[in-house]
Amino acid sequence: MAVILLPSLLAREAGGEGRFEIDAPTVREALRELPVRDLLFDECGELRPLVNVYVNSVQADDLEAPLEPAAEIRLVAAVAGG
Repeated sequence: MAVILLPSLLAREAGGEGRFEIDAPTVREALRELPVRDLLFDECGELRPLVNVYVNSVQADDLEAPLEPAAEIRLVAAVAGG
Protein backbone atom coordinates (compact mmCIF):
# COMPACT_ATOMS: atom_id res chain seq x y z
CA MET A 1 0.00 0.00 0.00
CA ALA A 2 1.11 3.53 -0.76
CA VAL A 3 1.24 6.09 2.01
CA ILE A 4 -0.19 9.55 1.33
CA LEU A 5 0.86 12.43 3.56
CA LEU A 6 -1.23 15.59 3.64
CA PRO A 7 -0.14 19.06 4.75
CA SER A 8 -1.81 20.33 7.91
CA LEU A 9 -4.37 22.47 6.06
CA LEU A 10 -5.65 19.50 4.05
CA ALA A 11 -5.39 17.20 7.07
CA ARG A 12 -7.82 19.45 8.95
CA GLU A 13 -10.25 19.15 6.04
CA ALA A 14 -9.80 15.36 6.16
CA GLY A 15 -11.07 15.18 9.73
CA GLY A 16 -7.66 15.66 11.28
CA GLU A 17 -6.06 12.74 9.45
CA GLY A 18 -2.77 13.56 7.76
CA ARG A 19 -1.71 10.04 6.77
CA PHE A 20 -3.57 7.57 4.60
CA GLU A 21 -2.63 4.10 3.37
CA ILE A 22 -4.20 3.43 -0.01
CA ASP A 23 -3.96 0.58 -2.48
CA ALA A 24 -4.33 1.97 -6.01
CA PRO A 25 -2.73 1.27 -9.40
CA THR A 26 -1.90 4.92 -10.26
CA VAL A 27 -1.12 8.16 -8.47
CA ARG A 28 -4.35 9.75 -9.74
CA GLU A 29 -6.48 6.87 -8.46
CA ALA A 30 -4.78 7.01 -5.06
CA LEU A 31 -5.53 10.72 -4.78
CA ARG A 32 -9.12 10.09 -5.83
CA GLU A 33 -9.53 7.85 -2.75
CA LEU A 34 -8.82 10.71 -0.35
CA PRO A 35 -11.67 12.44 1.51
CA VAL A 36 -10.30 15.79 0.25
CA ARG A 37 -10.38 14.82 -3.45
CA ASP A 38 -12.74 17.70 -4.27
CA LEU A 39 -10.12 20.13 -2.99
CA LEU A 40 -7.41 18.49 -5.10
CA PHE A 41 -9.24 18.16 -8.42
CA ASP A 42 -11.30 20.69 -10.37
CA GLU A 43 -14.71 20.03 -11.94
CA CYS A 44 -13.01 18.61 -15.07
CA GLY A 45 -11.05 16.09 -13.03
CA GLU A 46 -7.72 17.88 -13.41
CA LEU A 47 -5.38 18.46 -10.50
CA ARG A 48 -5.71 22.04 -9.28
CA PRO A 49 -2.73 24.24 -10.27
CA LEU A 50 -1.60 24.99 -6.71
CA VAL A 51 -1.38 21.35 -5.65
CA ASN A 52 2.03 19.74 -6.05
CA VAL A 53 2.41 15.97 -5.79
CA TYR A 54 5.66 14.22 -4.89
CA VAL A 55 6.19 10.48 -5.11
CA ASN A 56 9.20 9.23 -3.17
CA SER A 57 10.49 12.84 -2.98
CA VAL A 58 10.30 13.38 -6.76
CA GLN A 59 7.68 15.70 -8.26
CA ALA A 60 5.06 13.63 -10.06
CA ASP A 61 4.41 15.03 -13.52
CA ASP A 62 2.35 12.06 -14.70
CA LEU A 63 -0.55 11.15 -12.42
CA GLU A 64 -1.26 8.12 -14.61
CA ALA A 65 2.11 6.61 -13.73
CA PRO A 66 1.95 3.21 -12.03
CA LEU A 67 2.16 3.43 -8.28
CA GLU A 68 4.61 1.22 -6.45
CA PRO A 69 3.02 -0.53 -3.46
CA ALA A 70 5.44 1.01 -0.94
CA ALA A 71 5.44 4.50 -2.45
CA GLU A 72 5.19 7.61 -0.33
CA ILE A 73 3.04 10.37 -1.81
CA ARG A 74 3.36 13.81 -0.31
CA LEU A 75 1.01 16.64 -1.21
CA VAL A 76 2.20 20.22 -1.01
CA ALA A 77 -0.30 23.01 -1.43
CA ALA A 78 1.34 26.13 -2.82
CA VAL A 79 0.38 29.48 -1.36
CA ALA A 80 -0.70 32.29 -3.66
CA GLY A 81 -1.82 35.78 -3.02
CA GLY A 82 -0.64 39.29 -3.04
